[in-house]
Amino acid sequence: MHTSNEFEGRAVIDVLSSVAAPPIPTDAHAMTILVTLTPGSVGSPPHRHSGPAYGYVVEGEMIFELEGEPQRVVKAGETFWEPGGDVIHYQDGNNLQDAETKFVVTMFCAPGKPMLEVVPAEELEERRERRAPRPS
Repeated sequence: MHTSNEFEGRAVIDVLSSVAAPPIPTDAHAMTILVTLTPGSVGSPPHRHSGPAYGYVVEGEMIFELEGEPQRVVKAGETFWEPGGDVIHYQDGNNLQDAETKFVVTMFCAPGKPMLEVVPAEELEERRERRAPRPS
């Protein structure tokens, strides 16, 4: 979804994406972070968030993969989101070997929960059938 609104010649607001009824935890706190991935970085290990996360790639290309969805490349100017909760975020690595990738993420975290929880290898193995087929 991409829409644009202009306010009396003073500002143009482009809606790059939207999500209906996102699962925001009660009494969540929001945080916005800037992530910079070095060339070829694999990013974070498989993890989950306690609430939804909304992101925008500022520069470069990110490999993005959520549980049950095929991996895809999100390029500069594009957005991504994840529902959080029980869903595993498998990949957020740099798709470029010769340049940095930067993305901004706003996350809604449940009270008393960490921003990011790494998923143990045993759980990844137990849930392997939920992961989309890997590219050859």
